[in-house]
Amino acid sequence: MTLAAALPRVLGSARTGGTPLDTGDTAWLLAATALVLLMTPGLALFYGGMVRTKSVLNMLMMSFVSIALVTVVWLAAGYSLAFGDDAGGGLIGGFGHAGMHGIGPDSVHGTVPALLFATFQLTFAVVTAALISGAVADRTKFSAWLVFVPVWTLLVYVPVTHWVWGPGGWILDRLGALDFAGGLPVEITSGASGLALCLVLGPRLGFKKDAMRPHNLPMVVLGAGLLWFGWFGFNAGSALGANGLAAAAFLNTLAAGCTGLLGWLFVEQRRDGHPTTLGAASGAVAGLVAITPSCGTVSLLGALVVGLAAGVVCSYAVSWKFRLNYDDSLDVVGVHLVGGVIGTLLIGLFAEKTMTGGTEGLFYGGGLALLGRQLLAVAVVALYAFAVTYGLGKLIDKALGFRASEEQEHTGLDLTVHAETAYDHGVLGHGAPVSHSVLTAAGTKKVDTQA
Repeated sequence: MTLAAALPRVLGSARTGGTPLDTGDTAWLLAATALVLLMTPGLALFYGGMVRTKSVLNMLMMSFVSIALVTVVWLAAGYSLAFGDDAGGGLIGGFGHAGMHGIGPDSVHGTVPALLFATFQLTFAVVTAALISGAVADRTKFSAWLVFVPVWTLLVYVPVTHWVWGPGGWILDRLGALDFAGGLPVEITSGASGLALCLVLGPRLGFKKDAMRPHNLPMVVLGAGLLWFGWFGFNAGSALGANGLAAAAFLNTLAAGCTGLLGWLFVEQRRDGHPTTLGAASGAVAGLVAITPSCGTVSLLGALVVGLAAGVVCSYAVSWKFRLNYDDSLDVVGVHLVGGVIGTLLIGLFAEKTMTGGTEGLFYGGGLALLGRQLLAVAVVALYAFAVTYGLGKLIDKALGFRASEEQEHTGLDLTVHAETAYDHGVLGHGAPVSHSVLTAAGTKKVDTQA
């Protein structure tokens, strides 16, 4: 199946009757939905291993709480505004399906249940919001995050999703740009929004002075592995069917992750003399980010190039924060924004009609038109996400305070916010108070020491 054949499924609103439900497509999308949901716990481990010991649990919490927050707002209004019939101008959907009104067990979206399609898209929204947390790790007030996530989802993620995938959305229907699985609404919005919040909150205490190395690299690799596993549902599931297009997207996802990993390690070896575990995990993620928009539009050769380009460029991009003085804690900007831009723009070069159903990129005789459309879509989405997030961040900062206090940041958010520590004993628990029983002349008593 080509991309062109799949798009009517993506853009059609929920309905009862019409195209009969396909049990094979439904079974695959059920599995893909579970895979994408798993990406958020995987992201939590990936991010959790990259921070210092004093804020591990806070990092995990920022991802996990996003599941609950985004689910509520998505079912209440997000799905309707993103995938409901266009309310005018290709900018936003209507409230016809608010609270999932009018969508029941018999409602069909293409050849799958409409409720399943809505849930599949929900998992995309969840992981997108969670991605932003990596940019402001170690210094975000948790109460402010609880406000930011649902509001950001409605103001940024939902409109951009309607532009790209919703019925009558201007980017796909009017501009004609292509995005198969989320380079624009997922990767570029999270990266641009992460950059905006970095500027709102400012750098961590000790940025560019203190060592801020990942505290648990095995956790990082495990998280990256779970992300890669879930990404097959993310990309291949976007075909919305058990078909050839899903198989092509699946293989392209695997290939790009591999070349992204190798490209990053190559740069590390040439630049630093040491290929690192963190580099391998980051390179794989960079390749997966870049192939997300293009997995259903490029051939296997194109996927290999997309992944390699992302691995090489993103390995340099993560160092921009030191020169430009913005503290992107876990490299959301360098990997997700830059990788998303690379993958979305390279569609304009490598798109093949055997995948798209007709549209071709520059290298296959299609000229510069598609590349120009992709560039315009990238620019508009990035600027919109940055501007709205910056304004929202400033508003929350003024009303509630967005940044944790210096004392909380110094001590660690795990203890000061959640009253917990990830590691109670040994070297991993340094800085955390641990109770020890001490035998004295007066008897046994407990004293608090620093592990």
